[in-house]
Amino acid sequence: MKIHRILLSLLPFFLAAPHPVGGEEPRPNVVLIMADDLGYHDLSCYGHDRIRTPVLDGLAREGVKLTGFYAGATVCTPSRMALLTGAYPTRLGWTRGVVGHLMKKGEGLNPEALTMAEIFQASGYRTGMFGKWHLGDEPPLRPHRQGFEFTCYLNKSNNQTREVWRGDEVITKPFDNRTLTELFTTEAIEFVNTSKARPFFLYLPYTAPHFPVQAHPEWKDKSQFGVFGDVVEELDHRIGQLLNTLKERQLEKNTIVIFLSDNGPEPLTRESRADPFRGKKWSALEGGTRVPCLVRYPGSIKPGRKSDALISAIDLLPTLAHACGIDLRKHSKGSPVIDGLNVWATLQGEEGIPHPRQDLLYWHGGDGFQAIRMGPWKLFPDRRHAGLKGTPGPALFNLEKDIEEKIDVSMDHPERVSALRRLAERRLSGIEENKMALGQTK
Repeated sequence: MKIHRILLSLLPFFLAAPHPVGGEEPRPNVVLIMADDLGYHDLSCYGHDRIRTPVLDGLAREGVKLTGFYAGATVCTPSRMALLTGAYPTRLGWTRGVVGHLMKKGEGLNPEALTMAEIFQASGYRTGMFGKWHLGDEPPLRPHRQGFEFTCYLNKSNNQTREVWRGDEVITKPFDNRTLTELFTTEAIEFVNTSKARPFFLYLPYTAPHFPVQAHPEWKDKSQFGVFGDVVEELDHRIGQLLNTLKERQLEKNTIVIFLSDNGPEPLTRESRADPFRGKKWSALEGGTRVPCLVRYPGSIKPGRKSDALISAIDLLPTLAHACGIDLRKHSKGSPVIDGLNVWATLQGEEGIPHPRQDLLYWHGGDGFQAIRMGPWKLFPDRRHAGLKGTPGPALFNLEKDIEEKIDVSMDHPERVSALRRLAERRLSGIEENKMALGQTK
């Protein structure tokens, strides 16, 4: 029996005492916001000079801006798998592609994998998901069977479907792509407004600015950067509406807010950029997986900070669990090993505490593992995966000196090549020994 079903049977106990006893502060709410295909350079707080994102700029000033943050993968489905499970997607059986493209029909996030929502729900949290799911469209794989009590979602990308779902029911067909950001924000605000005694976990994976890029009628031609700018600026505004709701409900100081993107910019969307990095979505180059990430928690995370620490989306599950007083050891049986690490002290800006993540594996969206990073060093065992010509062999980059990954220094540092190759083999071997099959419903 899946362990979360046992834990969910204990919910009446949790609900009877939703807050810590003994006069302690109530557990924090969590708002996890994800943009779709937003590049590292697409926000004004990350350097864009023509797209204005005052709300997210404010979030950066009020919390910590991460400049060394990586999505869980370089395309939609595995990135979401990694975020919600804290595991490398290949540990869940993923090898290539996304639901609806390259993956087989009926595949998605294995129902036996324990998600962030299931863990928070079993810990007494009210859970809601409004936006793009893309982790499986067959009944056993839908979000309300993965820990989300309240849902309004697209089961795939906005270019792959015309249906909006709530639970097992289609509620809109066809939807208006221009108004999806407004719809999901409205649903999220309603969820917050109806959350009373219980703390809540809100997952808001927007479809914007994934193609087709179409501006809301009220935002058309508002930006100085064409329709793409219109879409991103509306996204920023809608997030502001949600944050204002938290403030009006006096929940702002007791809510952890995280904003990130699921991967780098779509190659077909030329306006979206990953400057100063090379590569875009699907690619294991920095531009394909290094993305914006902002975290705010008033009174706990020091405001106005910037951190270049190596952090991945897989780290958010153990980090948020720690911040909310959830012991993952009580929830992890029956699921894959969690690859994520607790980086809460780094986010808080605590001095004298070593940052726990020292290395990271990179995945190409169509071909699996392609690179590994440790400290400033990044190794592609096959240089062709880095877009370099020449005979087959490794390519090594020093990201501190060469952020564009253009200067191969493997010949100058053969010992580092060997060490990183051995480390990658150990990591991949450990994953292979502790992995589950990709969920299939047929």
